[in-house]
Amino acid sequence: MKRIKWITSLFFSIFFLLLVSTLSFLTGPSTIMPFPKDPLERAILYEIRLPRILLGFAAGGSLSLSGAILQGIFRNSLVEPYTLGISGGAAIGVCIGIALSAQKIIGFFSLPTFGFFGSFSVLFVLLYLSGRRAIRREELLLSGVMISFISSSIILLFFALLRTEEIHRIIFWMMGSLQEEEMKLISIVCFISILGLLVSYIFSFDLNALSLGEEEAMHLGINVIRTKRFLLLLSSFLTGLVVSITGIIGFVGLVIPHTMRLIFGSDYRFLLFSSFFFGASFLILCDTIARVIIAPSELPVGVVTGVIGGTLFLYLLLRGRKGG
Repeated sequence: MKRIKWITSLFFSIFFLLLVSTLSFLTGPSTIMPFPKDPLERAILYEIRLPRILLGFAAGGSLSLSGAILQGIFRNSLVEPYTLGISGGAAIGVCIGIALSAQKIIGFFSLPTFGFFGSFSVLFVLLYLSGRRAIRREELLLSGVMISFISSSIILLFFALLRTEEIHRIIFWMMGSLQEEEMKLISIVCFISILGLLVSYIFSFDLNALSLGEEEAMHLGINVIRTKRFLLLLSSFLTGLVVSITGIIGFVGLVIPHTMRLIFGSDYRFLLFSSFFFGASFLILCDTIARVIIAPSELPVGVVTGVIGGTLFLYLLLRGRKGG
């Protein structure tokens, strides 16, 4: 029975992802039919829209998967990938890269590289603050919140020191965007996101045990400290990789796992896959809306995910109160 439920949820998640991806592929300021003969139309489909869909798949899936993992570790449905300050560290890294004009020296990969190392710097600080023997949930969450405040202050300091042009680049990056033309980079992110999904699924039993409490998990034979550290590293790695490329895209890692938990239940054998594929679908759909709602201009996708995700979360919160 559970196998049928898992296959059904997986089929429905993939079907919805394909449906949204097809809609995004064919929708835009200019209406283009599939398999066009015109070179310009082919370029629009395969060099502009398709890379955005692939990056949306990897970014949305990774953020949602990270949110599901972190909510399982902390046993708190309000935790998301940005709660621990990972995005703030990436933003500081990008600010440093822009201030040093790294793109002129290193090249196209400069900002993702600086953002990635900035996010991992925050992760190592969190692991150091959490102590060598155990990871206390409350202390780790509070440390992440404080790091987020510190990061915001440092970014404001950069705003005061940098030129107007550089400030505009930082602000645009922080609003989130799927505008990425380097297919090699997109391919790497897609491969890592799928690999992260498969690795996290190996720990689905461990996450189910952790949801019962750390003492219960230990009685079931789970090495709680080692498991939590590895899953924290995995989710932070996926978040840091995505944020360093797309910028800060909020609410995906918060709303989607919460919604999937209401639909498919709290069993992580179903929750991880459904969160990944529906998170990818949600971000692709939001990017499509961002491209067409004020065409030919374009909204940052982080603005759309914030409005839609925030509204959806408030609805789920009020619905939960009425149900309670």
